[in-house]
Amino acid sequence: MSSAPSRSNADPLRAALDRAADAVLDAVARLDASNPVIMIDGRSGAGKTTLARLIRMRWPRRERVQEIALDAMYPGWDGLDAGVDAAREQVLVPHARGLVGVWRRWDWELGEHAEAHAVDPALPLVIEGCGILTPATARLGDIRVWVEAPAAARKARALGRDGDAYRPHWERWARQEERHLRRDAPEALATHVIAVP
Repeated sequence: MSSAPSRSNADPLRAALDRAADAVLDAVARLDASNPVIMIDGRSGAGKTTLARLIRMRWPRRERVQEIALDAMYPGWDGLDAGVDAAREQVLVPHARGLVGVWRRWDWELGEHAEAHAVDPALPLVIEGCGILTPATARLGDIRVWVEAPAAARKARALGRDGDAYRPHWERWARQEERHLRRDAPEALATHVIAVP
């Protein structure tokens, strides 16, 4: 008898994200594009970052995959919309036009922009973060994913990950997420809707 854990005994969140990564990579394989753009949206703690990492690690082709987390672009705790606008103008639009994009990382400790990063338009791009699926960005993504998770599980994961740095800002950030949901209806813009526990 094998001592390896069966998939049925796996962590339910990881199993759901594994299935989601498989579905996204199946869609990538069907695309006739060498530089597809994959967008992953969802509320804080839903599993976006883990899903993006799984997709990048399992990429079916040889080229390097660029991965950007909007957490590195949001300019502070009130910056959801500004971070998405920056991603659109500095990353997504240039990528779609075949131009090198350049974005600057937000230094959360200093409260200011830090070093710049280039985005190669010839390479695939996975960009994840709450707010990335809007009517203005959706047309720039080949595969668009919405990750849905229960509020209590999301909060436990997010605060478990970021702890006291995030705790005082949870409600403040949640209000921005709720505004995004009402205004942009990201789930309706997705090509893939993923439910995780």
